[in-house]
Amino acid sequence: MAPRRVGLLGGSFNPAHQGHLHVSLEALARLDLDEVWWLVSPQNPLKAKRGMASFARRTAGAQKLASGHKRIRVLDLEARLGTRFTVDTLAALRRRWPKIRFVWLMGADILAELPRWKRWPELFGRVPVAVFARPIYCAKSLAGKASLRFSRYRAGPRSGRRLASLRPPAWTFLRVRLDPSSGTALRAPRPRKRLSIDAKR
Repeated sequence: MAPRRVGLLGGSFNPAHQGHLHVSLEALARLDLDEVWWLVSPQNPLKAKRGMASFARRTAGAQKLASGHKRIRVLDLEARLGTRFTVDTLAALRRRWPKIRFVWLMGADILAELPRWKRWPELFGRVPVAVFARPIYCAKSLAGKASLRFSRYRAGPRSGRRLASLRPPAWTFLRVRLDPSSGTALRAPRPRKRLSIDAKR
């Protein structure tokens, strides 16, 4: 029996949105994955607690969005494992499920900011990585520090279906349909509509 192939999509999910779903469905189709796990972070170390919904609310929102997609699972593994940083979470997951072939999933915006993460080069050394195109971030991410440092390990887009089997470091950039969904935009207060003169009558 072939080993299971699982994509990992981590984040605050504050809130979960169509962009998360879009990346997950593209990953299932393009990377020959069996499942995608959404790892809801109790608290992203790079994000302020102010404006962050509760862990329970964010998890519930992710579960609601993913409902109906049997191959997408919403998990509280970081809370149960007690890990704060992605490299530590990956190490713990590989210890717990050594036979699963994991692939880390991220948007181009995350690749651009990756050098801010703790021990970020270790991420490429632990699992293969799939980067998905995001609006306005493609050029910046591909010219960024992380992309340049690991440029020699970049696999072509046609290698996606065997990415999970490649020995890390290995990563690919997938130019998928761009989805404009953004958690920041969804959290922004909506401007109040001004009543017209006719509406006041």
